[in-house]
Amino acid sequence: MNFFPPAPARPDSVVEGDTYRFTVLTARLIRMEYSPTGTFADQASFMAINRDFPTPDYRVLQDGRGVEILTEALHLRYSGGPFSPSSLSISLLGHTGTGSNTVWHYGDAQPTTQGDFLANLGGTARTLDEADGAVNIEPGLISPRGYAVIDDSATPLVQNWPTTREKGARDLYYFGYGHAYQDALNAFFALAGKTPVIPRWALGNWWSRYHRYTATEYLDLMDRFAAEKLPFSVAVLDMDWHLTELDPKYGNGWTGYTFNKALFPNPAEFMRALHERNLRVSLNEHPADGVRAHEDAYPAFASALGVADGAPIPFDGASKNYLQAYLDLLLHPLEEQGVDFWWMDWQQGKHTSIAGLDPLWMLNHLTFTDNARVRTDGKPRRPLAFSRYAGPGSHRYPVGFSGDTVVSWDSLAFQPYFTATAANIGYFFWSHDIGGHMFGVKDNELETRWVQLGVFSPILRLHSTNDPFNSKEPWRYGQVGERIQGNYLRLRHQLIPYLYTAAWQAHLHGVALVRPLYYEEPEVMDAYHSSGAFLFGADMLVAPITAPADPRTHLAKAHTYLPGGEWVDFFLGTHYLGGGRRVFWRTLEHVPALVRAGALIPLAEQLFTGAGIPVDQARAPKELTLTFAVPTSSEGNYTSTYIEDAPGAEESPSPAPAQTRMKATWKRQGSQLELHLQGEGVNLPKRVRLRLIGASLDGQGESVLDLGEVDLGALDCHLTLRLAEPDWQARAFELIDQAEISYPLKSDLGRAVSAGDDLALEALAGPQSLVGALREVLRNC
Repeated sequence: MNFFPPAPARPDSVVEGDTYRFTVLTARLIRMEYSPTGTFADQASFMAINRDFPTPDYRVLQDGRGVEILTEALHLRYSGGPFSPSSLSISLLGHTGTGSNTVWHYGDAQPTTQGDFLANLGGTARTLDEADGAVNIEPGLISPRGYAVIDDSATPLVQNWPTTREKGARDLYYFGYGHAYQDALNAFFALAGKTPVIPRWALGNWWSRYHRYTATEYLDLMDRFAAEKLPFSVAVLDMDWHLTELDPKYGNGWTGYTFNKALFPNPAEFMRALHERNLRVSLNEHPADGVRAHEDAYPAFASALGVADGAPIPFDGASKNYLQAYLDLLLHPLEEQGVDFWWMDWQQGKHTSIAGLDPLWMLNHLTFTDNARVRTDGKPRRPLAFSRYAGPGSHRYPVGFSGDTVVSWDSLAFQPYFTATAANIGYFFWSHDIGGHMFGVKDNELETRWVQLGVFSPILRLHSTNDPFNSKEPWRYGQVGERIQGNYLRLRHQLIPYLYTAAWQAHLHGVALVRPLYYEEPEVMDAYHSSGAFLFGADMLVAPITAPADPRTHLAKAHTYLPGGEWVDFFLGTHYLGGGRRVFWRTLEHVPALVRAGALIPLAEQLFTGAGIPVDQARAPKELTLTFAVPTSSEGNYTSTYIEDAPGAEESPSPAPAQTRMKATWKRQGSQLELHLQGEGVNLPKRVRLRLIGASLDGQGESVLDLGEVDLGALDCHLTLRLAEPDWQARAFELIDQAEISYPLKSDLGRAVSAGDDLALEALAGPQSLVGALREVLRNC
């Protein structure tokens, strides 16, 4: 059980008195400590594991009234005594536009009201259990005021083992990075550790449900998914994998470590069969009820802890002996049978015998770090945990399980905001129950829109409650829902090269896969009022549809601020000029997913092996499709990044990147496009296809070119292409044709579109959704 070494700051960064210590970590980050006894903490905490920052330039002014510290960005004033609003304040220098809000006083609240420009923009929450729409979220590191404060006073210190803080001690961190939001995050990661590179296979589709299977039923379902060409990379079993119906003398069946042999006669063989289908395996675990005498592992566990007479052994998240036996005797034997990682389904409360020690912290740290151990098969293993958020610093233990939400449009509408805002506390990899977990009403449209959101989420996991009528197989949602959901589940696996590049960028540069628009343009007010839309990786923006469609036109709306530059719709090829607010109207087939013009989006070409099973997503694809967003500008260039694991480093606990930069340079004159593609970086030989969006090849049905065997690290390709004009009239006809309105009105709308008469469209008494969609076509044709 490895914990963190001491984390002292450099002596030159410290300003210290009898009962106070200030540590100037950067010109914009200060640690503030108060100790009644003058005993200051150099041990790590669960949040802060490194304080060895280069000492910045600063000045100290001291007199009988207190101490002042000045950096190029901050002015700290402290008049002595216990920290209070009157004794401790920090002014943020040179940050304009928010007036008196640039001064922080100790104890100031950090409201996280959505839509309040002056509020802290929020971090995340422990769980969405039982949520039907929005929940309150904790503060994060980002605020238009330019500063945020993390209070680490209650978090235990950790060296060899967690220890209680001194009573009355205070330990806070002030971040004053203005609107340089990414800089604030990078300082946090320097303090709290980097986001790990998650296993590549974790970015594929996950299957789960909370009602019981037999081993045969589970494998049969995986085979049907494969037959339907629905790829999955992770197989999750909820709690019924273990014994749940117990003799009352043993208590309830929430906690368990013994396979139910009536359902899984040979667990090792079952998990081997899942691995042969290129699926990783996770089992649900609720440790709260400890270990009881019915468990196969009880005799060894009781002996290790000195318990006799079959007495129940309570869970103890503060006991080194208990937790070591928990790993060695409960988890490890099941891992040797085939469990790849654990779903830690929190049920343990928030308290242990060590004041301030949350058992969730301990379980997240232990299960994640232990998951990297070398098992008897000798194969390298990159760790993964699947658990709830335990507070700042939890990003070191991905992936997050958000809990059991209500099936509703309100729940769907909140999740894009919740997921993106978690970037503000460095928590990048939330996994939601796609489709919602429980209650609600079956709604094929709602489920399909949720799957679409899942494709553009950090993790896509289909899951449902213990109800045979609530399950997430696509064929249970009508022919249209089945077809569309299937297309999007396949798209998710195609996107894994792009997603994994973003996962590497999260590790290397602290940039979230899903993040709010204000990271892009923090001085634009509209960017703060587009909470439903988000940036997705380096080169995409998604505006998910989270409300039902107009039943007459079958069109649903999304709206957002669109950052500056040119954008191309990934599905429709429509061009949009950024720098203002946009409204999008889409049928159930599509969701607004926009690509920066000139970007190259790497997509996997092959999803299934010749044997008909999903491709092993631990490995980079041998065939790649580069999707090029064709600009309308006359000339320009744009550089995209593609990162995979270095050959031989796949699944290694210490991964190494193989990074390639792909530059597209273009000149366009009318329908002729001269395109030059250049690669630089690690040699990555692949069979490559080039797919165009935003234009099609003149005289060809498909906009795909086969470039053959290409070394992306030394790519040098010149293309002269003749492009066809976009058929915007066909798009308008399709929108009018599908609408369930009168034929005379259809004719009037068709004539107005053909004439390009935006005013005539507005004057017609057509449904707002249809008129809006047609105006969108006209304005972007």
